[in-house]
Amino acid sequence: MISIHDHSGIEALRKRLRIDPQALRRLRGAFLRTFRGAESALEELPSAERVEFAGAVRFHDLELAEVQDSKLDGASKLLFRTADGRAIESVILRIKTGRTALCVSTQTGCAGGCLFCATGRLKGVRNLTTAEILDQAAQAGERLRGEGRPLRNVVFMGMGEPFHNEENLHAALEELWGRNGFHLSDRHLLVSTLGIPDAMRRLAHRFPRVGLALSLHSVRQEIRDSLMPLTRRWPLSELRAAVSELNALQDHPVMIEYLMLGGLTDTDADLAQLVQWLDGLRVHVNLIPYNPGMAGDTGEAAIRPSPPERLEEFLAALKRAGFRATRRHSLGGDIAAACGQLARRREPGA
Repeated sequence: MISIHDHSGIEALRKRLRIDPQALRRLRGAFLRTFRGAESALEELPSAERVEFAGAVRFHDLELAEVQDSKLDGASKLLFRTADGRAIESVILRIKTGRTALCVSTQTGCAGGCLFCATGRLKGVRNLTTAEILDQAAQAGERLRGEGRPLRNVVFMGMGEPFHNEENLHAALEELWGRNGFHLSDRHLLVSTLGIPDAMRRLAHRFPRVGLALSLHSVRQEIRDSLMPLTRRWPLSELRAAVSELNALQDHPVMIEYLMLGGLTDTDADLAQLVQWLDGLRVHVNLIPYNPGMAGDTGEAAIRPSPPERLEEFLAALKRAGFRATRRHSLGGDIAAACGQLARRREPGA
């Protein structure tokens, strides 16, 4: 079958069935923009071709296996199954301001191995296809439509390092903001990365209006390397040069994600070195309180959260230094949907 996201395959089918291009455009709009669902979208086609088209096209690449709604806030975790039996998770975030965001996954796990993230403990990592990435948005959008809410923002902060699946990531971004796709604003798309300099540059060149979030967490090389083993191949000096290049290519700041760990990333020395590292860069620093559940059930004895008062002191100091800085308020902690908690706990061996 042909995926609804396969433009060339769908166009070939349209020509074979002699479907009016306008009718196909209306179908795609109904399914990808207004999230009316496959059955309703098919009504945009003439009845004579509708059955054959429906039999040849695959609208969903994922099975929605379970939905967990937070009792604390506006988060919902969606557990999907792929055709080969893999489990992935994405999260709907209903922000108090009225915005609605979707956190999507790009892999079935992550090779990053970060000590503070449950996803990094999973084995058997596989890249998701473009259609599997996009189906998370399609199914979440349909669910939100039923609530009278629009899908506004899509953030690539779920399972996986997006740049390890760069080709499918770029294809998904094209579809999310393209006129023949979901037609979201590219300014409402954000990609989070461990920090792969060349891939960061390629993203900025191809999608200058798409946001980028860098998981920095420490500017002491030895601390960053111990927390994020995969990043050892890219020195902090090279990473800073990449952020500077992004500032020249984009008109919005790079988001710097910084995890607050007691005695490890929150000391006065850490603060001074962070201010020095960021000097001259156009950034938005987002401080992340550490939740022990982020590391999974086993946790890490050497990692502990910064006291709340220390986080506030750190935040105030960054603002005094002239940086735009905020504290992240993670949603969905009671359903293991907060930052770093996506872990497919229902899969054998997870």
